[in-house]
Amino acid sequence: MGQRWRPALLAMVCAMTLPALTGEALGQQDPNAAANPKPTEKVTSVSGNPGATDFGITGTGWLGRTLGLKDEWGVKLGGVWIADTNVLVAGGAQPGGWTNNQALIIGLSVEAEKLVGWRGASFGIQFLQFNGGETNEQAGSIAGYNSIVGLPPLNRTELLEAWYLQEMMPNVLSMRIGRSLPSYDFGNVSRPLALADPDQNIPAVTALLYSPVFVNPSMIGAMMGYYNPGNGVTVNFSPTKSFYVNLGAYDGNRARGIQTGLEPPMFNGYWFNIGEVGVNWLLGEGKHPGQFALGLWRQTGILSFGGATEDGTGGFYLFGSQRVAYGVNPSVHNSSISLFYQLGANASQTLPMTQYYGGGITGFGLIGSRALDSMGFGVGLSQLNQNLFQRQNELMFQAYYQAHLFASTFLQPTVSYIPTPGLSPTLPGALATTLRLTMLF
Repeated sequence: MGQRWRPALLAMVCAMTLPALTGEALGQQDPNAAANPKPTEKVTSVSGNPGATDFGITGTGWLGRTLGLKDEWGVKLGGVWIADTNVLVAGGAQPGGWTNNQALIIGLSVEAEKLVGWRGASFGIQFLQFNGGETNEQAGSIAGYNSIVGLPPLNRTELLEAWYLQEMMPNVLSMRIGRSLPSYDFGNVSRPLALADPDQNIPAVTALLYSPVFVNPSMIGAMMGYYNPGNGVTVNFSPTKSFYVNLGAYDGNRARGIQTGLEPPMFNGYWFNIGEVGVNWLLGEGKHPGQFALGLWRQTGILSFGGATEDGTGGFYLFGSQRVAYGVNPSVHNSSISLFYQLGANASQTLPMTQYYGGGITGFGLIGSRALDSMGFGVGLSQLNQNLFQRQNELMFQAYYQAHLFASTFLQPTVSYIPTPGLSPTLPGALATTLRLTMLF
C-alpha cells in the first residue's frame, strides 16, 4: 500500500513564485499579476520549484521578448526549466541510490484588454514536459522530500493549464474558468508579499523542496496542483488590500486516483470544493509584513482505498508567515529573516495523511553582497493514516542554500533527513542530498 501511495502524495506539490515582485500594497496577491506582469521584471529569490502554483505564465517573459513580442501587446511567452540530481546518502529503502529529474514548462498568456480591448479579460495556456525517477520512493518518504516528482508515468507531456480569467471589479473580484493549478490560490504558504515599497517585498517565503510546503499533506490525494491540475472555477475576492476570500470548485476525480493532468475533465459527481480566508498586516515600527490564512475543503463521492471506504471527506488547514528582522546584513540593505508555519487535519479513512504540523525559517541576502541569495530550514511532521501505513508518522528536516548564478538562473544544494520514513516501519532514517538548477526565461 505504501508504494502505491508514495507517488500519489506528490502529484500536486510544487510551487511557483513570481519573479517580478513589484506591488502596490500589502494584500492578497493580485489574481491578474501573473497574467499581466509589469513591463520591467526584477528577479528575486524564487521558490524551490517555480512552475506549479501560479495560474499565469511561469518565467520572466524573456522568450517572448526575444521573439519580438512587445509588452504593450499584452502577450507574454515564457517558461522555466528545472533539473536536479538526488543522492540517497544513507538509509531509506535504497541507500546509495540516485535519480535525475527535469521539468520544462512553456506558456503563453494574453491580456485581452491590451490586445483587443476586451476589458478585464485574460487567457493563458501552459505545457509541461517532465522526465524523472523514483526519487522519494528510494528514500521511503510518504510526504516527499522532493516535490518535483509526482505520480507515474514519470515521463509525460501534458497540457498543464488552459484558462480564461474575467475581472468583474478591478483589483477586487475576478473569476477564472478552465484548467489551472488551485494550489496557487489555496494553501500557498510560499506566496510572496508585495508592499508599496518594493525594497521591503518578501520573495518566496521559502525555497524548500519538500512537498508539504506546497500543499498541506492533509489534502494530498484530493487537492489538485502540479502536475495534476484542476478543471473548474476559481473566484478571488479582495475587498480591501489586507483581506481576501478565495473560493473554488473543481472536478474531484483526483481523489479516486485519476490522473487529471493526462485525462480530460470528468464531471461525474466527484467534486473538490474549497474556500480560504486570509489577512495580511504590517507589524511593529519596522512594518514587518505578515500573513495568515484559514481554509476549509470538502471532497464528494465514494472513496475507497486499502480496504477502507467512505462517502466523501473533508478537513481544514491554516498557514502563516511573518518577517521578524530587516536590514540584517549591512551589505544588503533589504536583507531579512522570515518565519512560516502550517497546520492541517482531516477525518478521512482513505487519504494517506490525517494531520500535519510544519514550520521553518528563511534568510534573504544574509551573506556578503549576494542580495538574491537565500537560505532556509524547515521541519514537518505528517501523521499517517493507520488504515494504510504501519508507521504512525513521518518526520522530515530540510535545509538549503539558493545561490543566484546569473540573469534568472539559480543553483540550490539541499540536504534532507527523514528519521522515520513512512513507507515501512523497518526502514532506517534516510539522508538525501539534492542539487537543483532553476532557469526562468
